[in-house]
Amino acid sequence: MSTVDDERTTGVQGVLDALASTVAGARAMPMSSSVLVNKAEVLDLVEQAREALPDQLNRADALLADVDAAKERARADAAEIVAQAHEEADRLVEAEAVTVAARERAAQILADARQEAEALRRDADDYCDRRLADFEIDLGKVVAQVQAGRAKLAGRLGLDGS
Repeated sequence: MSTVDDERTTGVQGVLDALASTVAGARAMPMSSSVLVNKAEVLDLVEQAREALPDQLNRADALLADVDAAKERARADAAEIVAQAHEEADRLVEAEAVTVAARERAAQILADARQEAEALRRDADDYCDRRLADFEIDLGKVVAQVQAGRAKLAGRLGLDGS
């Protein structure tokens, strides 16, 4: 029974786990730290990783688009709040007895709208940053594992050539 069939997955992390499991479970060479691995099995896992990466990147792009949409909604909401504040201020200015109170209220509404818009922007930026950090960590793990695999192969190639 093949490790590739047992652990086939579309996620990069799952493929890398399967690759690590394949190498860890491989038969050791006598008096050496080298192991024998099934070439087809390892190449299949590498191909799965290649196939999974575009999916992960597409999900990251979709996430960024969602964040941009959330920012745009926040901006639209803020603009609507500001417009409503201007309308309310104009109505209050028309009434002579409450002009001073209207100006104070309008200023407060504008300040609240700006504060709410800033909070929405910060929340959207924080959400985007968290998602990008998660993606960065996943990609860092992939790079580290690929580099380690290549270094191991390079070492093995150096031994085979002598």
